[in-house]
Amino acid sequence: MFKKSILLFIIFLSISSTAYAAPTSESLQLSVNLVWVMVAAFLVFFMHAGFAMVETGFTRAKNSLNILMKNFITISVAAILFYILGYALMFGTSLGKIIGIDGFLLNGVEDISFFVFQAMFVATCATIISGAVAERMKLSSYVFIVVAMTAVIYPIVGHWIWQGDGWLTTLGFSDFAGSTVVHLTGAVGALTAVLFLGPRLGKYTGKKVNVIPGHNVPIGALGIFILWLGWFGFNGGSTLAADPQLVPMVIGTTLLSTSAALVSSALYTKLRFKRVDASLSLNGVLAGLVGITAGCAEISLGGSVLVGVISGLVLVEGIRLLDTKLRIDDPVGAITVHGICGIWGTLAVGLFSTSNGLFYGGGISQLMIQLIGVLAVVAWTMGAMGTFLYIVTRFSSIRVSEEEEIAGLDFAEHGSNAYELKEVILTDDSEPITGKLAFADRLNNLSSAEEKG
Repeated sequence: MFKKSILLFIIFLSISSTAYAAPTSESLQLSVNLVWVMVAAFLVFFMHAGFAMVETGFTRAKNSLNILMKNFITISVAAILFYILGYALMFGTSLGKIIGIDGFLLNGVEDISFFVFQAMFVATCATIISGAVAERMKLSSYVFIVVAMTAVIYPIVGHWIWQGDGWLTTLGFSDFAGSTVVHLTGAVGALTAVLFLGPRLGKYTGKKVNVIPGHNVPIGALGIFILWLGWFGFNGGSTLAADPQLVPMVIGTTLLSTSAALVSSALYTKLRFKRVDASLSLNGVLAGLVGITAGCAEISLGGSVLVGVISGLVLVEGIRLLDTKLRIDDPVGAITVHGICGIWGTLAVGLFSTSNGLFYGGGISQLMIQLIGVLAVVAWTMGAMGTFLYIVTRFSSIRVSEEEEIAGLDFAEHGSNAYELKEVILTDDSEPITGKLAFADRLNNLSSAEEKG
């Protein structure tokens, strides 16, 4: 037995095996970078749960299911269209520094991780519109808007700024994680859609502005916490590498700006309205996030606090301006949060950038470049979205009927409700009276008709 064991051991040693190549420092770094970008992509994906909760909580219960469906549709349609068309227009070989012309269906694209990360961003841009048009837009019309935003409008803006050869990049425009590319673009698209839609029924009576309260502020607050968490991946992942110096700095500026914005918006509402307004203060968190997104990699920690403080103030006055002065009905404040605060965040780079900001001796040139970029993106997005919606409205209204809006989009668009708001009453023959509104009721009716037939 011993001799057999020795023989087997010698045979085992003589068998050639695949040599194990020890990982190099370069391959390890590539792996770490890949993991970081993918984790960041997961966090940005999770932000869509936050958007869904914010929009649902800050609107009425009768529209909750419709809002949830819009958010699921947004990320699904956006991912597919960005794969087919959007990625190529955004990151393909530049034609005239305006638009990409190759890479459709990711043909020739090797870095799939970058595509996945960017796909999360394009969906974020589109879902900004969902909250602004809530409670009155047809689901089909919203889907058309998502198609236009994700397939063409957003990718062209991204090409100008993030492709590397775009005309705004060449000019020196700086937007590290997307205050303009993602948030301002989405907000301008939302503003354009709202101008076509008009306000919700009952929002304005003569000169009076009526409050239409959301049905579940705790859900909205949970959504904001989720967005805050996801934003660490949104900004931090935009480094595209696990840089031990840059990533902590980006996370630090994001945290401080957000915290400062919450404090400033809460204190300002106390001074302005004699009460700490919860909904405005919670939106202040998002204002601080949007405000620091453009400059999170080149603004100091102290500078990020100032950016956040101003973002909170801008948020409160911006919502008041749109709601009471301009009478633009935005149920969740998306246009102010992502648009006005997106503009502020972009311009803040020209003021607080430690490399070329006005307050650091860089002069006014960077601020002017930032302003040019903002104006260009606003003009393109509003022009493109306005043209698209003008064509669509020539064929059909993009708004539900008054009866459907009063009943709620949950039933009008989906034939069911997010909440069961009444008890089921049994008749003598044990048949539940539910109004025949739910999907199960329709199935029961269908089965009964088939049996009778």
